[in-house]
Amino acid sequence: MLMIQAVHFDDSIPSWRTQTAVIDYNVLVLVVSGRVRYRIGEHDHVGEPGDLLFIPRGTRRAGDNDPSGPHRKYTILFNEDADRLSFIPFLRDRRWLRFQPRKMAYLRQRFARLHEEWRPDDPLQAFACLGVLQELIGLIAADLGRPEVPPIRTRYADAMQRYLRDHYRESVATRELARLIGRTPNYAIAVFREVTGQTPIAYLHQLRIAEACRLLLDSDMTIASISDYLGYYDTSYFFRVFKKHASMTPSDYAASGRRLSFD
Repeated sequence: MLMIQAVHFDDSIPSWRTQTAVIDYNVLVLVVSGRVRYRIGEHDHVGEPGDLLFIPRGTRRAGDNDPSGPHRKYTILFNEDADRLSFIPFLRDRRWLRFQPRKMAYLRQRFARLHEEWRPDDPLQAFACLGVLQELIGLIAADLGRPEVPPIRTRYADAMQRYLRDHYRESVATRELARLIGRTPNYAIAVFREVTGQTPIAYLHQLRIAEACRLLLDSDMTIASISDYLGYYDTSYFFRVFKKHASMTPSDYAASGRRLSFD
């Protein structure tokens, strides 16, 4: 039903550009940072950080860096059996889409995992990657089908995210977040999950692992020191959380020298 053509991560390429052409594949784009410009048919569009773009097969498109500078993004090129996937509205309708998904952090992890694992010359690995793409398409379709989140809930979630970014190395209790927005702990968790697609503790781990990745490559701190610095006083637990988010151990990540994006 799905066929992956290619998976890319464009990492701040100064002269990135794609020529005008009618594409014979679908494209999913997740903008991580910076801005990217696309011309879709006769209209110009700009992808912002956190945007997910869908460019359907048969679209005349061109793209380049925004004047503000290079960008970072994941792209998945794929084809599908239109008849067998007609129950997926955005694939069936073949319309250009640009929106900010609610489960952004989780989607970013799955895009990164697909990019890391994609091996077109390995049939077993390619088959496993189809499962990740299928999950992504299902999540996107579900997100597009949900009603809008009331603005007040978005403001609550934004306030909690800011607080967690400021205190990610500390042990943050749910009651602190509840007190921040003047609601109950259960309500705080429910709103955070509704808006972001993950729990506050999952977001806290994401922030910590993003910083761990930076420290592993840009500092001379030991893994044990990084674990302690980030509030993981049990190094074995730090290893488990890191592997869950980065799909490899801290040691393997440091040895690889390859940066993953969690921001």
